[in-house]
Amino acid sequence: MTTKKKVLIGLGLVLLAYGALVFGRILYFESAEQTEAQVAKIHATKLTLADVEGKSLPPDPGAEADKTVAGVDANKNGIRDDVELAIFAEYPNSAKTRAVLLQYALALQMEMTQPLVNTGTVVAVAQEKSKAAMCIAELTSRADLENFAKVTQGLTTFVKSAQLNNQPRDDAQRDFYTRLDSYSSLDETCDLDLSVFSN
Repeated sequence: MTTKKKVLIGLGLVLLAYGALVFGRILYFESAEQTEAQVAKIHATKLTLADVEGKSLPPDPGAEADKTVAGVDANKNGIRDDVELAIFAEYPNSAKTRAVLLQYALALQMEMTQPLVNTGTVVAVAQEKSKAAMCIAELTSRADLENFAKVTQGLTTFVKSAQLNNQPRDDAQRDFYTRLDSYSSLDETCDLDLSVFSN
């Protein structure tokens, strides 16, 4: 092989490597932008007063509720319909309790419905879930710590049992969090000011 051919092959390999590097950087920045947009969307998703008041409660999804991991969300509020209806059935006379439980259900549902799953989006959902758990803790006085723990655990378990009601959903949640190392909690807790509710 002549020196000229060797130089041309070497130059071609350098250009190929450079092209691959440029293409890789474009993909990286595109992915970073998509992640940033999805994280912003996760943190912007909030429970509304209309949700708590049941202004547009969905119909009972029946057997359709468990045909997919994500389930049914006919009223498009981010909360799975069967879980939303279970919360209203269990706490028909306490808007305050519904508010904290619906927020927790909304955060849990985010685990099942993320279109983009990577470390950034998993951290954002984990932060929203932690925030919602802290909101549940706002419901009960800490004067009697034993009672506080019992009530808070009971409410959390109620929503988790409704939300993670089969093995595929359990597995989906576990798989979702395999991308989580650590995260810092958000400063805020409840999406809605609980003092606006009389009960």
